[in-house]
Amino acid sequence: MKIQIINGPNLNLLGVREKSIYGNSSFDTYLAELRQRYPAIQIEYYQSNVEGELINKLHEIGFSFDGVVMNAGAYTHTSVAIADAIAAINTPVIEVHISNVYKREEFRHHSMLAASCRGVIAGFGLDSYRLGLESFLNS
Repeated sequence: MKIQIINGPNLNLLGVREKSIYGNSSFDTYLAELRQRYPAIQIEYYQSNVEGELINKLHEIGFSFDGVVMNAGAYTHTSVAIADAIAAINTPVIEVHISNVYKREEFRHHSMLAASCRGVIAGFGLDSYRLGLESFLNS
C-alpha cells in the first residue's frame, strides 16, 4: 500500500509555531513514528507553501497511490483549485486537521475541499494523520 501525506502552508513550522495549537513535535519526528508503526505501508511525504505545487503533487500521484492524507492548511478554506484537483484524481483523499477547526475562527468552519474528499478528521493533534492512514487500512 502506498499512501501520500501532503501538508500545505506553514505546516513546515510544526514544533516551533503556535505550540498551544499545534504541539511541540516536528512533522519529521512524527513521520518517523508513523513509518515505524506501519512498516508494510510505503508512506511518502510532501509539504509546500505554494498552492500550485500542492495541485501538481495531487496530479502526479493521483492515479497511482492508494490514498492521500492531506492537510491543506489555510488553503482548505479558500482553494477551489485544490478541491477541483482532488475531484479530478482517482486516488481517495482524507482531509485532516491537527486542531479542531470548529473551535477556532469562523472562517475555518468551512472547507472548500471536504465535498471532494472521502472524509474529514480534525482535532486529534498529529494523531489526525494516523487516523487518516487507518481509514485506508480499514476500507
